[in-house]
Amino acid sequence: MRGLIPDSFIDELLARVDIVDVIERRVPLKKAGREWTACCPFHNERTPSFYVSPAKQFFHCFGCGAHGSAVKFLMDYERLEFPDAVEELAQTVGLKVPREGGREAAPREDKTDLYTLLDAAASWYEGELPRNAEAQAYCRKRGLDAETIAKFRIGWAPAGYDGVIKSLGNSERRMQLLNEAGMVASSERGSKYDRFRERLMFPILDRRGRVIAFGGRVLQADQAPKYLNSPETPLFHKGRELFALWQVKQANANLTRIMVVEGYMDVIALHQAGLPIAVATLGTATTPEHTEVLFRAAPDVVFCFDGDRAGRAAAWKALESALPRLRDGRQAYFLFLPDGEDPDSLVRKEGKEGFEKRIKEAMPLSDYFFGELSHDVEMGSLDGRARLAERARPLIAKLPDGAFRDLMAQELEKRSGARAHATPSAQRAIERPMAVQRSLVRSAISLLLAQPGVADQVEKPYRFLRLDKPGVELLAELIDLARSRPGINSAMLVEHFAERPEYPSLQKLMAAMSVGEPEAQRAEFFDALIRMDDQATTQRRDALTAKSREGSLDSAEKTELRELLAARGKPQVTST
Repeated sequence: MRGLIPDSFIDELLARVDIVDVIERRVPLKKAGREWTACCPFHNERTPSFYVSPAKQFFHCFGCGAHGSAVKFLMDYERLEFPDAVEELAQTVGLKVPREGGREAAPREDKTDLYTLLDAAASWYEGELPRNAEAQAYCRKRGLDAETIAKFRIGWAPAGYDGVIKSLGNSERRMQLLNEAGMVASSERGSKYDRFRERLMFPILDRRGRVIAFGGRVLQADQAPKYLNSPETPLFHKGRELFALWQVKQANANLTRIMVVEGYMDVIALHQAGLPIAVATLGTATTPEHTEVLFRAAPDVVFCFDGDRAGRAAAWKALESALPRLRDGRQAYFLFLPDGEDPDSLVRKEGKEGFEKRIKEAMPLSDYFFGELSHDVEMGSLDGRARLAERARPLIAKLPDGAFRDLMAQELEKRSGARAHATPSAQRAIERPMAVQRSLVRSAISLLLAQPGVADQVEKPYRFLRLDKPGVELLAELIDLARSRPGINSAMLVEHFAERPEYPSLQKLMAAMSVGEPEAQRAEFFDALIRMDDQATTQRRDALTAKSREGSLDSAEKTELRELLAARGKPQVTST
């Protein structure tokens, strides 16, 4: 969400920052003519296909398609929401982010007090752990050393109904924050009490290392529920967050593999054993948002589950969430554990080396995919192979275009004899790959995005507006916007559409290579406007001609048609 940050401030911010500096602090760049290049930070590649344009203040990867402004780069690279990315950029150039009011929404709330309160709660739980002998004994039994306890800020929620309330809820405002943070619950009579009691406490951190929620585990296996997580709050959405992702990022400067396990203690045991690549979902199945976060963190993701029916059901949900995100360079693997074992018990038995061996032998997604779909199918029969094809086709269709999708389709054909048909939209793209690229309106928009300054030379009224073609109104809006903000650059122009449906299309047009020198591009832009005007004239003439055949023209239309027919074929002199 953009929040209610004024567009004028976004303009100023993007004018003050240099996208090359922003990206070079995080990715080593090399000069390549007028641009800078690098191996893409968003997918695995050996040959650089990631380009940064100082002129456009825009980045684009020709391998995976990632592109955008400096704000978009921070959102993708640091995994920040839009307002947080703006805040971070603004700090680098000494600007304070303003907020503006609105009739339909209040200004974006400052959550500093909420973060501060949750951090204080984590500290309070940490302080309670040494005071409870049973919790200390449990930590020793699970083999947790002092360094690991400190690293994960493990604490203890003591018995009683008001420990947190007495310690942190000493004012009406702080009680309001405790409630907002999900730290207290309400009885049927409306009285407040601590949500977490007699549990080992695990702070859940966001991608900036701030406490946003908690998970609590009972000490006795027969107590229920075994784990209790914070409810959904303004800071915490369990379908998006991963336990220990912050610790993984801190431990790995260049992360190439990340592993998803089921329990907090499994994560912590693996980190302590020297495998700081483990994260866990927060009491929910793996969601599409989880898989996107995982693949942004590392190109290889290993999903580790129990080998029982529940574990395999969870693994299949993870596979379905991963399929649409398996761009070239990303790989998913599945590791199923022996009955009665979990990562914690196995890494203690086998050590780091033994568990690493299991990770290296994890099943590639393709093997798991075809194995699961064909395990109850008689592959020796025609009917069985047809059943496999029908099961696999809609799933393969979810894969992004690329080498992996092609190979999965080939494997299906090899196993079943049936082809994985392209989806209708993909088929149209194959049949008409150049139709969109040759659109005159899109060419004009692309040239304007390359040089927003040319808008100053477009005179009103815009004659091309008579043309009945998609994108004409958008072109006029872009020209108006560029004229109203002298000096606006390409990235600033596109960011004005960040919350509109046209935004992805504008980003793709901006990413297109602009061929030729600036003067040649300017000439091509005005030539496109002239040709659009000509097309509009032809459209109008043809429409009136068709109407005349029906005998329904009024006197004004007859006069207009005569003038249009007389003008046809005469040379036109146009200056810009």
